[in-house]
Amino acid sequence: MISVYILYSTILDRFYTGCTGDVLDQRIKKHLSDHNGFTSRAKDWALVYHETFEDKTLALKREKEIKGWKSQKRIRKLIGSGE
Repeated sequence: MISVYILYSTILDRFYTGCTGDVLDQRIKKHLSDHNGFTSRAKDWALVYHETFEDKTLALKREKEIKGWKSQKRIRKLIGSGE
């Protein structure tokens, strides 16, 4: 299974969208650990949304779609609707 997920940082007031074939909890731990990259800017990332796909191509397409929104309002609507 492939997961598309959205993390939120209160400190940054930003969302992060990602995709992983790993166990989701393990991937989030990696985001919270010492590393380089966008999520290294804060240590309060919390999972606020995720979807699972059996097909990697569909998961990557969905991740790209969400990242393309560039709108917190649209992401908040997705999170609130539980789609």
